Amino acid sequence: MLAEWSVECAPEDPVLVVPWSEDNSEIPSSGLHNHSSGSASTLRFIDLRENPYDLDHLPEAEQFPPLMHALRALNAARSPVFTAKCDAWTLDSEELEHLRLNLNFPPEDTPNGFASYIDILLRERSLFASFHQNEQYLHRLTRRAESLDHPYAQLDCIIRPALVDLTGPQEGFAITLYIKALGPDAPTAYQNWAAGLESVVALIRSKEMA
Repeated sequence: MLAEWSVECAPEDPVLVVPWSEDNSEIPSSGLHNHSSGSASTLRFIDLRENPYDLDHLPEAEQFPPLMHALRALNAARSPVFTAKCDAWTLDSEELEHLRLNLNFPPEDTPNGFASYIDILLRERSLFASFHQNEQYLHRLTRRAESLDHPYAQLDCIIRPALVDLTGPQEGFAITLYIKALGPDAPTAYQNWAAGLESVVALIRSKEMA
């Protein structure tokens, strides 16, 4: 698996705020945001650590079972992280071209692609608040992910500023995990994505990352 990470913490870069809520009236019907609840016009954060059964009511989790399994594992009691947002989608032509270049596959062999992102935050407050700790975490994660046997998949991680106010305000950092995969057809691209996602989640939960 190709695994890379970068930082988007400039003053003009967006900050992940937890809890969050947003009006989805301008979001395309294909836009999926997890941890959402409420009326048809409002999406809001749901803490899946405290409310794990809310997974059964998240449309994206129902639509994409591998995403549901990932969210369940990442928010489980023994997980070192929790999640804030996610999305899953079929890659468009521009995204496909970029991923093919990264993975070195010709267009005729990989005309289809699928991807997802999950925003995760380290649960330990001191780790969450430390840029250096998040940086070291991604060093370890991407180094280990490179050995995963998923030649058609890529892990791309981004460190972002975050503000969490669940039991009191705290500034720190979030990590966005992008899993993208190619395939000769849509079902295979989806399977390659699902397999890559499962392996990365297992790696995050492993003792190697402790």
